[in-house]
Amino acid sequence: MNVANTQIQMRKGILEYCVLHIISRGEVYTSDLIEELTQAELIVVEGTLYPLLNRLKSASLVEYRWVESESGPPRKYYSITAQGSVFLHTLEETWKSLVNSAQLITQPKLEKKTTDSSSQEKNTTGEKE
Repeated sequence: MNVANTQIQMRKGILEYCVLHIISRGEVYTSDLIEELTQAELIVVEGTLYPLLNRLKSASLVEYRWVESESGPPRKYYSITAQGSVFLHTLEETWKSLVNSAQLITQPKLEKKTTDSSSQEKNTTGEKE
């Protein structure tokens, strides 16, 4: 098995959630999305983002508007829709649940301590409970 492929699949699995989260903060230009995702090491290739943005747009989770640029062609700025906000909230709940589940499985389990009768606390009369 190739660990790099598994790592890529794990990143792809949370990419939609992260993109929606970034867009939910306010209007964002594609290059700013790419920069943040690259810094977070979630994408390496820009070509990954454009199909995702198109799917989110087709699902009415995000919308965009064109803004004229002084130094080139117009730019597309993305924002989240009301439906996208609801969808993102559901993904946030799912994410929290997944993190919790993964932590339950991956964190070392504490050994249960057994107490024998000699270590039990004595009550006020000096008798063992």
